[in-house]
Amino acid sequence: MASSTSMKNQILPISDSSRSGDESLFKGSAMTKRGAFAAIFYMICAVLLVMFNKAALSSYSFPCANVITLFQMICSTSILYAMRRWKMISFTVVESRSVSDNSATLVPVKTLVHTLPLAISYLLYMLASMESVRGVNVPMYTTLRRTTVVFTMIVEYLLTGQKYTSPVVGSVGLIVFGAFIAGSRDLSYDSYGYAIVFISNITTAIYLATISRIGKSSGLNSFGLMWCNGLICGPILLFWTFIRGDLEMTLNFPHLYSPGFQAVMLLSCILAFFLNYSVFLNTTLNSALTQTMCGNLKDLFTVGLGWLLFRGLPFDLLNVVGQMLGFIGSGLYAYCKLKGK
Repeated sequence: MASSTSMKNQILPISDSSRSGDESLFKGSAMTKRGAFAAIFYMICAVLLVMFNKAALSSYSFPCANVITLFQMICSTSILYAMRRWKMISFTVVESRSVSDNSATLVPVKTLVHTLPLAISYLLYMLASMESVRGVNVPMYTTLRRTTVVFTMIVEYLLTGQKYTSPVVGSVGLIVFGAFIAGSRDLSYDSYGYAIVFISNITTAIYLATISRIGKSSGLNSFGLMWCNGLICGPILLFWTFIRGDLEMTLNFPHLYSPGFQAVMLLSCILAFFLNYSVFLNTTLNSALTQTMCGNLKDLFTVGLGWLLFRGLPFDLLNVVGQMLGFIGSGLYAYCKLKGK
């Protein structure tokens, strides 16, 4: 029975980066094939999720970003519970026999307490990220989000003492410089929206650094970390939306029963599950900074789709130059990562 369960647990990848069969992309590479696939998977999910969230908040003018986050969390937790009960996945790197399927939490209570800082940082990250999409157009949103790399480097240094080489620091500087050039014509657009985006950058950096730190010490894989986040953050977010009146506002939303809006919400929830999984997988297999850089590389597609679907900031010469500098900086970092520098 144990061997059967072990075989089924290999159906989906987990975040155990110690597997000996995972070879580097080429000799001297610091990124494995599995890590590269995780990075690409994250970028695809992130682009699509931003589009659907923007559609719900802007195109349908849905007023409750917190409710979208709550729905996404409920959906993710339900999927994880079903997959765990059907033995499709495990929650730990090495499945523990001491935790039965009949357990209320499916993980030890001690492990839940250990992941509490991660859950809190995740909740702040989700709320800030969702709210930041509302007030800023998609091209400008992606431009401002690129400054997250600086916050990530600072937080990693404070938490783990991580230092980076000159080429990596130079690539980060190029990205930030390009972001300022791209946004130079839109600095007076929305002070509140800009402030929320920068708060989102800070919470993102803390969240990713916490994944890298706690994910390796908790004994949980990507699915287990997501499960603990849902158990801890779900009730807190439900209580918060209730006292704010967001649930009542949602019930009175005029497009609530619109097939188009319901389709957008459903796809947003499903994509949020895959995005959360890919974030944990990419961060634990690679690093918090690599995860942030992947966010910059996928911005090319986000900017293009956002401009086509939602319009917004015109692409003048400064904007194009700034965007290209950011992509060049991200490409430089990717090259350094692959070369193992």
